[in-house]
Amino acid sequence: MPCSSSASPVLHNLTYVVDENPVKTESHGGSDFGGYPSLKQRNDSFDIRESMTVHCGFVKGNRPGFQTGFDIDEADLMKLEDSHEVIVASAIFGNYDIIQQPQNISEAARKNVPFYMFIDKETEMYLKNSSALDSNMRIGLWRIIVVRNIPYTDARRNGKVPKLLLHRLLPNVRYSIWIDGKLQLVMDPYQVLERFLWQQNASFAISRHYRRFDVFEEAEANKAAGKYGNSSIDYQIEFYKKEGLSPYSKAKLPITSDVPEGCVIIREHIPITNLFSCLWFNEVDRFTARDQLSFSTVRDKIMAKVDWSINMFLDCERRNFVIQAYHKDLLDHMPPPVAHVIRHPPPLHRDSSAGRNPSKNSRRGRDRRSGSKQHRKAAAGNREKQTFL
Repeated sequence: MPCSSSASPVLHNLTYVVDENPVKTESHGGSDFGGYPSLKQRNDSFDIRESMTVHCGFVKGNRPGFQTGFDIDEADLMKLEDSHEVIVASAIFGNYDIIQQPQNISEAARKNVPFYMFIDKETEMYLKNSSALDSNMRIGLWRIIVVRNIPYTDARRNGKVPKLLLHRLLPNVRYSIWIDGKLQLVMDPYQVLERFLWQQNASFAISRHYRRFDVFEEAEANKAAGKYGNSSIDYQIEFYKKEGLSPYSKAKLPITSDVPEGCVIIREHIPITNLFSCLWFNEVDRFTARDQLSFSTVRDKIMAKVDWSINMFLDCERRNFVIQAYHKDLLDHMPPPVAHVIRHPPPLHRDSSAGRNPSKNSRRGRDRRSGSKQHRKAAAGNREKQTFL
């Protein structure tokens, strides 16, 4: 692990907007939780300076999780505010996934790396009814954090809060690994950080989409799959086109993709990565919850201002350290497995000569016949002798 934090280019001090009574001043997008930043405020947030104050969720208070929406019990808040070098986090809202236990975790990580799972009341009820949750609010390695007063009716949007704003919920953490609730971590957290941050001299890492690398193609795929309302997706893409979004081409190299897979985020908590996460969340809050559509816009606007980049690694590398399970609703609707009947061949019916060696029997017959001929020849010879005498 590096002894010191990575340098944050240009930006050194980042603070966050507090507005106890946010008011919507424009017709499109935003929320009470996010604070309804205006288009002017949005544009100003991409002008990177040494000290900045930006919208970043939790606008109704100075302490995220305390009367801000996405509220967390005091005992859990105090735990989240502890200092840690590394944490792993995930979330399940709307009882949408089944908790997956991490595997291949070293003793050092078990001792020093907290695993936080954020859930809502609906998911908590299911876990209690299934007797999976113990009295210490733990399931295996996962420390369960129950969120109350969730800010959105859409479970996918609620999941974006811990996914993109971990630096606000865990203000004293140096490195974090986010995995979606459907994933199982099967590699030690220290090895993940070593591979994708420390060896690459990177402060933010995310995998590329396994098939698509163009935002326009991703938007059409989302519409075809019914991932979000078509009109909302079209509005977002048209907005970005007016800002200069163009199809991905080799002219963007060394940038290798505009579309992340998004289910795993590995990052160091420094001002520039915190800013990126805030502004990415603001786009999700303003437009659709499909964070793949807004990722490259935020990345490119920041990279145009400062010398900073994101390690976008191959998706096959991601699959080496997380295993993807099915969402719970898909599992519930899957037919039961078909029982396989093993059919044995019918027994062979043998006649009374079964088991005998036919070659041996034939030989015996030949031997008897051969012996009879020899006997007849000998008898004839004796008669001939008697005649000459």
